Amino acid sequence: MRAIRRFTVRPVLPDALASLGELAANLRWSWHPPTQALFETIDAGLWQESGHDPLRMLGEVSAERWAELVADDDYVRRVAHARADLASYLSEDRWYQRARAAEPDRTWPTSIAYFSPEYGITAVLPQYSGGLGILAGDHLKAASDLGVPIVGVGLLYRHGYFKQALSRDGWQQESYPVLDPDELPLSLLHEHDGSRTTIAIRMPDGPDLLARVFVASVGRVPLLLLDTDVEENPEAYRLVTDRLYGGNTEHRLRQELLLGVGGVRALRAYSRITGAPAPEVFHTNEGHAGFLGVERIRELTAESDVDFATALEAGRASTVFTTHTPVPAGIDRFPRTLVEQYLGEHGATPGVPVDQVLALGAEDYDGGDPGVFNMAVMGFRLAQRANGVSQLHGHVSRGMFNGLWPAFDEAEVPITSITNGVHAPTWVAPEVVALAEAQGADYHGDDTGAFWAAFDKVPGPDVWRTKRALRERLVDDARRRLRKSWEKRGASPAELGWIDDALDPDVLTIGFARRVPSYKRLTLMLRDPDRLKALLLHPERPVQLVVAGKAHPADDGGKRLIQELVRFADAEDVRHRIVFLPNYDIALAQPLYPGCDVWLNNPLRPYEACGTSGMKAALNGGLNLSILDGWWDEWYEPEFGWPIPSADGLEDYSDQRDDLEAAALYDLIENEVAPRFYDHDHEGVPAGWVEMLRHTWANLGPKVLATRMVRDYVEKLYAPAAHNARALAAVENGARDLAQWKAHVRGAWPGVRVEHVEAEGIGDVAEVGAVLHVRSYVALGELSPQDVEVQLVHGRVDAEDDIVAASVVPLRLVESYDGGRHRFDGEVALGRSGPFGYTVRVLPANPLLVAPAELGVVALA
Repeated sequence: MRAIRRFTVRPVLPDALASLGELAANLRWSWHPPTQALFETIDAGLWQESGHDPLRMLGEVSAERWAELVADDDYVRRVAHARADLASYLSEDRWYQRARAAEPDRTWPTSIAYFSPEYGITAVLPQYSGGLGILAGDHLKAASDLGVPIVGVGLLYRHGYFKQALSRDGWQQESYPVLDPDELPLSLLHEHDGSRTTIAIRMPDGPDLLARVFVASVGRVPLLLLDTDVEENPEAYRLVTDRLYGGNTEHRLRQELLLGVGGVRALRAYSRITGAPAPEVFHTNEGHAGFLGVERIRELTAESDVDFATALEAGRASTVFTTHTPVPAGIDRFPRTLVEQYLGEHGATPGVPVDQVLALGAEDYDGGDPGVFNMAVMGFRLAQRANGVSQLHGHVSRGMFNGLWPAFDEAEVPITSITNGVHAPTWVAPEVVALAEAQGADYHGDDTGAFWAAFDKVPGPDVWRTKRALRERLVDDARRRLRKSWEKRGASPAELGWIDDALDPDVLTIGFARRVPSYKRLTLMLRDPDRLKALLLHPERPVQLVVAGKAHPADDGGKRLIQELVRFADAEDVRHRIVFLPNYDIALAQPLYPGCDVWLNNPLRPYEACGTSGMKAALNGGLNLSILDGWWDEWYEPEFGWPIPSADGLEDYSDQRDDLEAAALYDLIENEVAPRFYDHDHEGVPAGWVEMLRHTWANLGPKVLATRMVRDYVEKLYAPAAHNARALAAVENGARDLAQWKAHVRGAWPGVRVEHVEAEGIGDVAEVGAVLHVRSYVALGELSPQDVEVQLVHGRVDAEDDIVAASVVPLRLVESYDGGRHRFDGEVALGRSGPFGYTVRVLPANPLLVAPAELGVVALA
């Protein structure tokens, strides 16, 4: 019979071991092997059965076992030491505190709010679908290791994303098990009187949407997760946080309003209750959280009695927006009428003019759709600083969003790049860490390179033994998962004897695991099945493939790709050499990366924004075999792996392009990768291969760390954003003055023009060393010379007379005349031979602007 109420009973731990509860409650255990070892010591079998979930396991320990552990003085001491170590980790000065002390005159934000729709912290808190969530989780963990004062904001999805299984014929099947917050490493935020903290958002034609706030402790970083499954909500509202990336358009809009608007309100409640400083900087991780900027405008207009334009400038100065998608299809776009309904007079942000909000997300540029509200476009307009997640992705993003700054070349579109990184303590196998520690290296979470340099000294036989052990562990894990998958597909035990011989720890192992949208090309490896079989079954240099990945539940095309690969892998002649492992998640990934020798990535270039899975493989002694896309395009070196040639000039998704790139992939494996792997010396070690591993660890390792990434965010985006915000606040009516100045400049800009340009100093024949003197006569209309910068733009020119690799020289004001006309002069030395060109342009100028293109206007000669 069905229970009328369900709740979870938490275990009562012995007093001597009560600290285990504290250790389990802070997610630092998920990247701290000594703490994991404490839990495993309690009961290795329970630890495995629980899926390495300490809270779940502690509730299963018998009273007899607790009595044994309490009597074990060594274990009690280990627990006390772990508790003291955690306390030190949470309180000691780390990189951020040391850097702030060393540079006290620099602006250091007191707190940064980081908003993301998903977080991949650990498999026991399944609130992620793929790379975006894993990146967000690594960002928080690295911030914790560095001592960066970040607070995360997200949603608590009652069903997570989904669990993946396969039908007998290889079709993806989804299930959505219910997650009980009481069984998760979360605590509920309470008011001082003990009541539950609740935030409310007005909904059109209905009651307020209510949400409670859970807090996950990610080391030093609090992560606030909003949950609408509360009894006061009607059923439709309780389902708002049902699952990640599910539901119809209106459902998604409600989720994103809750994340953005509700997230800011949850932050305010958290600061009020705990005394934590209010965030100075807001980081919008992808457009899903963009409504946070609208809520901040509402706060300012309601509480400070300022107008919309002033509030917009105050919010923009302290907001950072990161775009992650290189394809327009990855951007959330809502019908304008739906957004108007939810943000109108009786909507989520009362007092904020809905027409002005709609203008923030309007695709009012060539090729845009006037009927939609674009979340990424709003993200750019609400943030003064924006970035892509690799250098190539920054270039792609500037091209995608050039329409927002149509008067500027792609290179000057104000979108910079910070290349993603990965959290090494989460992803690097302990056996790999031990290799460097044996050479005297001391591993720290905020390491900047010394640890990785130690790999240059690791003896080749030690490297090879370790990789073989990690490969063997992957084989064991893969066989267990494969058996479980086949049982779910309906196979009987008598049919599964072959699994005992599936994969081989002495065979070259290639990994491929990621989401399954079409541009990632899961099945490129199947373009020539006979060629692939020949590689898998080569009598002297065999190859084996371990593949994993989820398709979105609504993506039948992606599911068909999975089915195609599974059917190939089911064939009796190759099933011991290629396996598809369902339910790709953190728990599967952690043995997969260390166990692979090569990491394969073959997207359509340039549609991979970054692709951090290859970074995780590299840190574990894996070589990359990849299309030059994302981070690999930026940091590839021959010693790190192999680039797959891409046929960029051919049409995307064309058979010809896929055939060419697949053939290049086969050739590389057959002629370069496999021969080097199997070329063993007298010690049984492939010396050339091991040398590539050493070079990868020592030279690529420090680049791909999430600690490097977070330091980049602090130094290039967070600190400058806090500086601008403080500069506005330091001047009475600073934001209002800036908003009025921008409005004045935009209104007067039609009267700005370059009327005449004169040049001298180069004679009939220009020679290297000559100095070009330029006089420019400029009409500024209602603007003053202090409102603008007049620039000489010069550089090499191409066949169409376009300036490439342009340099800029500001021109100085020399004379002013009646009618708002002025003369500006300057000069440039001709430092190189070849085609040269120049022009003059006028841009708005204000010390609070961060990019020449910020206002989107320019006057050209």
